[in-house]
Amino acid sequence: MTLDFESLSLELETSKGKGLVFADPHIAFELSRGLRIRTKFEKKLAEFVKLKNPDFVVILGDIKEPLGINTFTKKLLIEFFSELRDFEVIITRGNHDGKIEEALRDFENVKVVGYHVIDNLLFLHGHQNLPEVKFEKAFLGHIHPAITIKFGSIAKKVKCFLRIENFLILPTINPYIEGFDVKEGIKMIPFLKDSKKGDVYLPNGTYIGRINFI
Repeated sequence: MTLDFESLSLELETSKGKGLVFADPHIAFELSRGLRIRTKFEKKLAEFVKLKNPDFVVILGDIKEPLGINTFTKKLLIEFFSELRDFEVIITRGNHDGKIEEALRDFENVKVVGYHVIDNLLFLHGHQNLPEVKFEKAFLGHIHPAITIKFGSIAKKVKCFLRIENFLILPTINPYIEGFDVKEGIKMIPFLKDSKKGDVYLPNGTYIGRINFI
């Protein structure tokens, strides 16, 4: 399994400096998905963040997999964020992030918010209604966008970035979580569920084309 965090994240230049943005790590996902081994992918993710050395990090929600906080999840979160103490981290709360503050209360560098705005750029998870703020572009996660590409008789599901007008939906940064078909996933975003079409890009930047949702 290749841990290609580079292509599943974004770097943005802002008035606050360089921001590193990624979505849906779902730390501690192994137990709920029936895996008998620990992937320890979050350790590699922390190493990636330190290697990129951004001025700030935005995580677009669903930091963890369990809806609540158990001992195992709390341990992994503390280990992960201990590696990121040198960075300002902004978490836009996702639907899996209940009680996230219990694990992160000792991390003064981490802020958990419903949404965040920098330079008219809006960051949010995507499960909630759109906040009443002005913005030019928005970045979100939540639906783990993926598409199925056919090579002759072979079909393979791959992660993708999905753009709908001024909204860009990021794939999950977790390499072990495949993703949802965009036509089904879009129904889970309240403010985009009635969208008719969107543009699809592979993580390497290749433009696949426009997809109709209906």
